Amino acid sequence: MKKLALSLALFGTLTSATMAVAVSNSAKESCCAVPAGVATGPLSQNSLYQAEVSFTNDRGEAFDLVELRGRPVVLTMFFANCSHACPMLVTAMQELRASLPEDPAHPPVYVLVSFDVERDTPAALAQHRKSRLLDEQWELLHGDDDAVRELAALLGIKYQEDAAGGFAHSNVISILNPEGEVVHQRMGLKGGMVEAKKALWEVSCP
Repeated sequence: MKKLALSLALFGTLTSATMAVAVSNSAKESCCAVPAGVATGPLSQNSLYQAEVSFTNDRGEAFDLVELRGRPVVLTMFFANCSHACPMLVTAMQELRASLPEDPAHPPVYVLVSFDVERDTPAALAQHRKSRLLDEQWELLHGDDDAVRELAALLGIKYQEDAAGGFAHSNVISILNPEGEVVHQRMGLKGGMVEAKKALWEVSCP
């Protein structure tokens, strides 16, 4: 019941949000780097961090989603052996990062959560980090089947393993504010980057 309520709340937030379509160059220049505040107090009902799911990062450390609280998040679900859609999603996330100033007020965390619970071990994800030249602002997460399915359901992402060991899946990049509320989702592999950059700008350089 808690999962259903959280899922409905998340999608209610998305449908009520309206996104502007232009990023101001003058605003980009004026975004000042200041220390992000430490998040305290209860989470809102719309926060993804209400979900009780745990993962392991590519350093082999236990990682709860709530650890992301206090910083904007750009998140997608993928699998490391993907040869087409997933590399495009990561490239799009890198483009979003490049649209921000070098020192945004609230530096985002870029999160990749794998569908492949069997092959994308922490060690495999660490190798993927090296191959894609992903720095410390990225978190690569491995979870068990229940954790992955719950997170996918909350984000409205569908996936299914195929006979070849790959995955057919939704291509979604989600942007979360520092409280873990989904403020924007870029759907598909084409278009939507202007709106996504605007949404990221609003949570990173308020």
